[in-house]
Amino acid sequence: MAEGPDPREGTTPPPARNPVALTGMQRRALRGLGHHLKPVVQIGKGGVTEGVVGAARDALERHELIKVTVLPESPDDRKTAPQMLADATGAHVAQILGRTSLLYRRRHDDPAIALPGPFEEAPRPGAPEIPKR
Repeated sequence: MAEGPDPREGTTPPPARNPVALTGMQRRALRGLGHHLKPVVQIGKGGVTEGVVGAARDALERHELIKVTVLPESPDDRKTAPQMLADATGAHVAQILGRTSLLYRRRHDDPAIALPGPFEEAPRPGAPEIPKR
């Protein structure tokens, strides 16, 4: 069998997924907490840009759980855009419902949300490694 050129050659690989996932019980708890939240980040016609990522990082640092809206004119799909934003910020996607999603990232110092069950945090992009105790 002859080996041809790799059709994927020259393309960038998809961003790495958060290696540590939330359990169903934790997702359910976050959905309950996020039900009354208003969207604080919108993904618009520019898609997931550095500005959107920076705004999401700031909001996650302040609130831990944020609601994100993907506007209809966004070039990114309503299901892939929240995952791209979560990968860029080191967050977890707790829920995607229509064009609205919930993102969660635990604060290292003084977490405000106590999740049920064990929680192991994934490494954050661009952040220094924090030693485990």
